[in-house]
Amino acid sequence: MANPRRRNTGSDRRGFLGGAVAGMVGGSLAAAAARAANGPAPQSAHKGLVPKGAPAADSGYTPGILAQGQRVVFVSGQGPEDLKADMETQIRQTFERIGVVLAEAGATFKDVVMIRSYLVNMKRDLPVLRKVRKEFLTKPYPASTAIGTTELAIAGLEIEIEAIAVL
Repeated sequence: MANPRRRNTGSDRRGFLGGAVAGMVGGSLAAAAARAANGPAPQSAHKGLVPKGAPAADSGYTPGILAQGQRVVFVSGQGPEDLKADMETQIRQTFERIGVVLAEAGATFKDVVMIRSYLVNMKRDLPVLRKVRKEFLTKPYPASTAIGTTELAIAGLEIEIEAIAVL
């Protein structure tokens, strides 16, 4: 019968830890081999969610997105290059800047699952935003929120857009 007061020796611990490490390494190698056999991870497919009764106006957004993937790209709020340009140009420049960040991660606008827009003049600019974003975004459109605000971080900035993409 084992003595409950017996202290573990260093060799007992080393044996246990050695077995645990060997198991982790073996499991990791098996998982890596399985991934290699299946080829590279596929690009994620996003499914638009439009539950019965949910608003589904074709204004460039979907009520919800089911995204499956392995990597997530968070694009910080982007704004236009030329703050003096007309709002349509400013919005287009903003989406172009988002596209540059997405490309750096190997993503495209097809991978975008969420857009959050901040507008200083919501009444004037929301219709323009809805028009321009359709040049960049495809169905199923990403989930989207537009927020009216009195000012943004940079003087003269009237539009700022964040994005989340899943690869």
